Parts: sequence; structure tokens; C-alpha cells
Amino acid sequence: MNNVVLSGRLTKDADVRYTQGENATAVARFTLAVDDYNGTDYPSIKALGKQAEWVERWTHKGTKVELTGRLKTGHYTNRDGKEVYYTEVLVSSIGFGETKQEAEQRAGREQQAAADTDAGFMDIPDYAADELPFR
Repeated sequence: MNNVVLSGRLTKDADVRYTQGENATAVARFTLAVDDYNGTDYPSIKALGKQAEWVERWTHKGTKVELTGRLKTGHYTNRDGKEVYYTEVLVSSIGFGETKQEAEQRAGREQQAAADTDAGFMDIPDYAADELPFR
């Protein structure tokens, strides 16, 4: 049985393209950051048709999604004549991995954290100015 179940966040906005021809089909490719006991994995994901259109409309970098699909491997010859092997998850169903309220709270925390860092500079107390090796 070939069945994959994943929950993670998009590492960047999905790359969505449409096939040529009369029956153009959406194809979305993206990478998920999936936490594991030993760190984080970054599987490549491919969605087709309605799932790809959903990804294009409703997701962006950082969106948490849950999906099921199947593992697919393959190979092709690149422009340099080298054989390239790949592994990806082909989506059969996909949905949000967090509620709208959770997403809004997370976005608020991220905005607050960005404001708190104040462009990455820290304040130097006035009394420490005499101890600095430069002025």
C-alpha cells in the first residue's frame, strides 16, 4: 500500500502552472516543512487539478496544511545529459491544518516578534559607551 499522510507548513508560495491545450489542468508544486522527532523534513509535493487550484487560492508561505497522497519516484535526463532522480508526494486530498483563529493569532505573534526585534539591533546602555573599543 502506498499511502502518505503529512502535516506541515509551506516553505514558500506554491509554484502553480497550467498545462497546455483545450483541457488545461493546474499543477502546483511546493515544499512542506514537516516536524519529526529528529528535526524537520522537507518533502516535495505535487497537486493536480482541483487540489492545485485550492492550493493556489488559499495558501501562501507559512500556511499549515494536512494532506494525504502517494509517494511517487521517477527520473529524467536534464539539459546537461545527466540522469536526475526525484521523489515527491502526489496529493489526493488537502486541507487546512489550523483554524482561521489560530492562523490569525500566529500572524499576530509573528508581527509582534518582528516589531520587537527592531531591525535586529539592540540598545546599548549609555554607561557602556565608555567601555566600547570604538566611537
